[in-house]
Amino acid sequence: MTRNASGRSHREGMTVAQLRKMFPDNDTAEKWLEEQRWPDGKRHCPDCGSVNHLVVKTRKPMPYRCRDCRAYFSVRKGTAMDSSKIGFQNWAIAFCMMTTGIKGTSSMKLYRELGIRQATAWFLVQRLREGFMGGLDKPFPGPVEVDETAVGGKRKNMCGKKRLAGRRCAGKAIAAGVKDMETKKGGAAVVDRTNAKVLQGFVKDCVEETATACRGIAHEHDGMPRNAGEHVRGEVHTNGMEGFWSLFNRVYHGAFHHLSRNQLDRRASASTGRNNVRDVGTLDQIAFFARGIVGKRIRFRELVT
Repeated sequence: MTRNASGRSHREGMTVAQLRKMFPDNDTAEKWLEEQRWPDGKRHCPDCGSVNHLVVKTRKPMPYRCRDCRAYFSVRKGTAMDSSKIGFQNWAIAFCMMTTGIKGTSSMKLYRELGIRQATAWFLVQRLREGFMGGLDKPFPGPVEVDETAVGGKRKNMCGKKRLAGRRCAGKAIAAGVKDMETKKGGAAVVDRTNAKVLQGFVKDCVEETATACRGIAHEHDGMPRNAGEHVRGEVHTNGMEGFWSLFNRVYHGAFHHLSRNQLDRRASASTGRNNVRDVGTLDQIAFFARGIVGKRIRFRELVT
């Protein structure tokens, strides 16, 4: 492991050479993935949960078979890797790239680095994003910061068809976020509106009932006007969420250039997932997300319909 990884001076990073050495082939990568899914060393059947199984020497159709329900299974089954023909080595490398890229990793980047089709890389990225919120402790105990942002271009740059009448959020996708002030962990999701009813419902799903919430509000309703230079009042502020939205906007402008509304929710989850584990070493980050894809199978038709 290398010291002084980007972002935190005490983080343990990983070089490309170390990554290749750690996952030299598919067998090594498969063994590592099994260690993350079954850390106690006991392989559990995804269908019935039994640990009573036998090893299929031919590995056809899968390397293990449950003695109780007679179902075949592997480390892929019941995860985002289910039914995938991509090698385990490529999965492990993709985990690392998706984790360490502070602005995210596009499917074009994966397709060039892994030598797979761009359409395959796109589906791979979508499935990996399912693991970014796995293992997150919710609800947050608080106090928390709550804020929302409008995702889209500037109104002055829009053509007449896109420049809808209304306030700054008109015609744009709205993402709401919450960040715990103590643990520095958070979550984000796409919402339909920015009114009190919608945002209160979002907050109730993320925090405990007794938690204190600090919300950033538009200028015309703000008792703490930002245009007057007041951003903090005592311990009340939303600076943490403002910093997160700043990084999220760099994801938009620096990596993807265009964010579909259909995929915005997953990209918001991916950004918060990277933010929640940014203080731990690279290998621990990869392991966290490898465990997060368990039970997160997603099919292609679910993404395009």
